[in-house]
Amino acid sequence: MQIGKYYLDLKQKTYIMGILNVTPDSFSDGGRYHALDAALFRVEEMLAQGCDIVDVGGESTRPGYTEVSVEQEIARVAPVIEAMKERFDVPVSLDTYKYQVAEAGIQAGADLINDIWGLTYDEGQMAKVIAETGAACCLMHNRKEAVYRDFLVDVMRDLQNSICIARKAGIANDKIILDPGIGFAKSYEQNMEILANLREFKWLEYPLLLGTSRKSVIGLTLDLPADQREEGTLVTTVLAVQAGWDFVRVHDIEANARAIKMAEAIAERQVSQTLK
Repeated sequence: MQIGKYYLDLKQKTYIMGILNVTPDSFSDGGRYHALDAALFRVEEMLAQGCDIVDVGGESTRPGYTEVSVEQEIARVAPVIEAMKERFDVPVSLDTYKYQVAEAGIQAGADLINDIWGLTYDEGQMAKVIAETGAACCLMHNRKEAVYRDFLVDVMRDLQNSICIARKAGIANDKIILDPGIGFAKSYEQNMEILANLREFKWLEYPLLLGTSRKSVIGLTLDLPADQREEGTLVTTVLAVQAGWDFVRVHDIEANARAIKMAEAIAERQVSQTLK
């Protein structure tokens, strides 16, 4: 898969998308990296720990979040993206559902747009921006109302709808990643159902990203606050590797990189033993 100038061989490994929230109110690390120097120091640390893509977010999307203006979001993310591209050789993702922010972010150097509404938030404007700029995109499943007839089937149909919007706008197939949207418009039981059926999503035949890091599905299962959910996140990362997923989006880079390396080593041995 091509993300900007970077080629990612999805057959070789599960890639880590590291979370960089330049916001004052994100649910687990809000306020830690909204200053430019702190953000750049964190990027340097993430890359040293094994991060493959840095995902920059300028608006919290936690439950009950306060929406910020387009201008404010651009002011938060654009300088960080510009500074990152000047200092580091790494693909940069921009976490936004607003086409104006996406346009400004791509101009600043973003290689990928991570859209929590899967191109359904506006009347095709986000899809148009992504298509015209040639950026890659991650299309996440989301709904305004969490009402489903057949949950997993409905999620996959919604993701197919996002793919149709992308293709109609002219976004190339090899620029699309899909995310089932753990924690968005889903109950605890529904989030667990996705995690228990990760292999089913391979049917969509697109690269897949799992984003569970420190989320409530882990907190509710383990009865732990956001800053104590690393082990639970690691379990879901290993499940993603075992199911053949391509990306995980996480806060704790080093621990997840180690978990992926171990899971992939075991998976490689399983294949070699089968061949014998």
